[in-house]
Amino acid sequence: MANKPKLHPRNQHICGYDFVRLVAQTPELETFTIRNPRGITTIDFQNSSAVRMLNRALLKTHYNIDFWDIPTGYLCPPIPGRVDYIHYLADLLASDNNTEIPRGSTIKALDIGTGASLIYPLVGQSEYGWHFTGVDIDPAAIQSAQQICETNKLKITLRHQEKRENIFRGVITPDDMFHVTLCNPPFHASMEKATKGTQRKWGNLGKGQSKNLNFGGQNAELWCPGGEIKFIATMVEQSMEFAGQCLWFTSLVSKKDNLQPLARILRKAKVAESKVVEMAQGQKTSRFVAWTYVKQHERSLIVNGAMP
Repeated sequence: MANKPKLHPRNQHICGYDFVRLVAQTPELETFTIRNPRGITTIDFQNSSAVRMLNRALLKTHYNIDFWDIPTGYLCPPIPGRVDYIHYLADLLASDNNTEIPRGSTIKALDIGTGASLIYPLVGQSEYGWHFTGVDIDPAAIQSAQQICETNKLKITLRHQEKRENIFRGVITPDDMFHVTLCNPPFHASMEKATKGTQRKWGNLGKGQSKNLNFGGQNAELWCPGGEIKFIATMVEQSMEFAGQCLWFTSLVSKKDNLQPLARILRKAKVAESKVVEMAQGQKTSRFVAWTYVKQHERSLIVNGAMP
């Protein structure tokens, strides 16, 4: 197992993939295992079937998910990085709770763009017992997520976002209260840019010009008009309408250059506090931006169960 020291300290995958344990839990994975030039067991990450089977084994072994699958062509997420986001969100909530991580179903999380994989609710509920509401604009993604929930007998709320221009509008009801929202926004501004970005990524990995998108992905998962910055700007704008119903709003930010304009947008929204949380997975650095309209002394009351 290759150590990955840059992952969050609580990340179960910090020491890499234990293929002996994974194959023991999911024997079908063995067919997809290969040896790299150093003689270490791995899989071909350009093979979507192999990646899907690896995810299935990881979710079963580490997160007690007996059934997991996604429709062909949908985004198959790399789990260690997704888990890191959840752990750093736990730290964010702990910062308002005397450094103690709040656990249990009284903590409500809203996952924007939950996808066919339902990955954030699955690992977040397993790690911390939070109750998740997953939202997606794609009816097929919601149907896939629903099947995962029903087969594993999980209590996760799913909602369909009917309007592409909306993010929080139409899915947050007047009775909802959330401690944290999370989102992995579409990165690219067009499908053409999404394809070029993937080909460049495979080229950097020495894989040549692959015709397949990295880990798959549908249009709504990969791109939107204006790209990541426009999507998050819309998120900030709409978050003002729900300032009293969400403790922390957060979103991944793939492009570091977007942080400065986002800081201006957040100042204009007159948030009470905002922060950028840095994360890293191996050679890759990632981050998320978090903002709140609630003053610090009030946030600790909310996390401790005094949510209005």
